[in-house]
Amino acid sequence: MTLPNDAERAGTATAELVKLMARLRVDCPWDRKQTLRDLAGYLLEESHEALEALRNEDLEDLEGELGDLLFQIVFLACLGAEKGAFTFESVARRIHAKLVARHPHVFGESQVDDAAGVKVQWEELKRKERAARGAASPFDGLPRSLPALLTAARLTSRAADLGFDWERDEDVVAKLDEEVAEFRVEALRPVPSKDRIAEEVGDILFTVVNVARRLQIDPEDALARTNAKFRRRFESVSARVEAEGRRVRDTPLAELDAHWDAVKADEKGPPD
Repeated sequence: MTLPNDAERAGTATAELVKLMARLRVDCPWDRKQTLRDLAGYLLEESHEALEALRNEDLEDLEGELGDLLFQIVFLACLGAEKGAFTFESVARRIHAKLVARHPHVFGESQVDDAAGVKVQWEELKRKERAARGAASPFDGLPRSLPALLTAARLTSRAADLGFDWERDEDVVAKLDEEVAEFRVEALRPVPSKDRIAEEVGDILFTVVNVARRLQIDPEDALARTNAKFRRRFESVSARVEAEGRRVRDTPLAELDAHWDAVKADEKGPPD
């Protein structure tokens, strides 16, 4: 829990960062040159670096990456202030007001029983906000630049909140079996259609995301973990092959598979 003096120190530190940014904008040629569009790539890069530290549960690294991410926000707010559009203060006050409005069970008279109830209430408040803005789509506000897996999770989550969802987990698993069967039909045709296969692969991935959502698993995080596992294991395979004085590309697949199995066995360790 954040104590009052913690909030005061955070405010002081943030004010110092905002002042530092203002000076960099004047005295540093590189910082002076940047535009809002220029910072888009840096914002994305710093976000991914913070995510990697978070997934690795490296809190020391996470502290540094959050600082880098905060700097990008301060930088963008500085440029917004120069254009007369917004300031760091207005950004902070806007999110503060939004969070107060989205938590009537804390700051108002609403009653909810658990986290699930909070989520339902949150989505209903968002729906009303979208309606007030004249937004007709239930997916309004969902960025099109999100990674595809995360987009699928958000799309299906919003649809589920509106009642469009499978009744049982086994039903969505059965749907996954159905999509895999359809993929096999297309992939094994005498003259396969690349477009049809791509569509079936997309259907499989979309259904897997639904399985993950219903089991409360973040599909983006799950795939990131598997990517990291594959990278770690294949790097070990490569190191083993190179230790034998050979190159991976010149090593028969059967031998690579044997190394792979050995790496997996080493990771599991000896039996209890």
